[in-house]
Amino acid sequence: MNNFGRYGIWVPGRLWPDDANVVASAAQELEALGYGSVWIGGSPPDDLALPEAILAATSTLVVGTSIVDIWHSDGTQLAASHVRLREQFPGRFYLGVGSGHAPTAASVGEAYVKPLSRLKSFLTDKLARVPQEERLIAALGPKTLESARELTAGALPYLMPPAHATEARQILGPDRLLIPEQKVFTGTDPAQARAVARRVLKPYLSLPNYTNQWRRFGLADEDLADGGSDRLVDLTVTWGAADTVRAGIEAHFEAGADHIAIQALSADASPHLPRDEWRRIAEILF
Repeated sequence: MNNFGRYGIWVPGRLWPDDANVVASAAQELEALGYGSVWIGGSPPDDLALPEAILAATSTLVVGTSIVDIWHSDGTQLAASHVRLREQFPGRFYLGVGSGHAPTAASVGEAYVKPLSRLKSFLTDKLARVPQEERLIAALGPKTLESARELTAGALPYLMPPAHATEARQILGPDRLLIPEQKVFTGTDPAQARAVARRVLKPYLSLPNYTNQWRRFGLADEDLADGGSDRLVDLTVTWGAADTVRAGIEAHFEAGADHIAIQALSADASPHLPRDEWRRIAEILF
């Protein structure tokens, strides 16, 4: 089932430029560096134009969405786009979808009510044309992980520690993909690393989907206040010297993951593809 090796790269869709040549160059470099996959975050549009461009520029790279938010998708176009990609690039695309958060539902005038039921309906209705083995869902809690096992090829946990992979594997069983995202910063200065981490973590501190899960792994309310404690940062972001970074990533495999989607963090806060960071992480891993 896993045909893309151990390591991939997770990148928000907003960081990819409109320039097709730059997209192709970045995708080709990722493939040459040895990464097996690219995961597009931030709910890419239903036309799947960016995944298509990355697939067209490469020969072996697997591409996935991580994830398309069901509140921002009409489903029908998304399923049709998936058909187009699977016909052109068989076996190289995974459609990852998720139920998002209350603010994303509110942004389209919807109430965030029974999100798991909405997600399951989206899968079985709008995405009925998408083969089970080619779709994945964002899954954190036990019920959503059970749905991943029943309705998809597996789960895409985001912003979770390796201990989550242990529980997820038990629920998913041995024959479903488990592909957690892991944030990585390769700097060794604690103050800088934690400042970068807090900048990236800030939007998630108000989202119960994440904060409730973090509490399950030992964090308290004070860890979620004032930008997040050092404990929160160190639980969710791997940073430091090469051996420390490698160990933080490998811990997910030891806990039961099949593949890791690495989100490379940059000290430069401007929107850009963190290509220098991709190279440094590749030097650590390959």
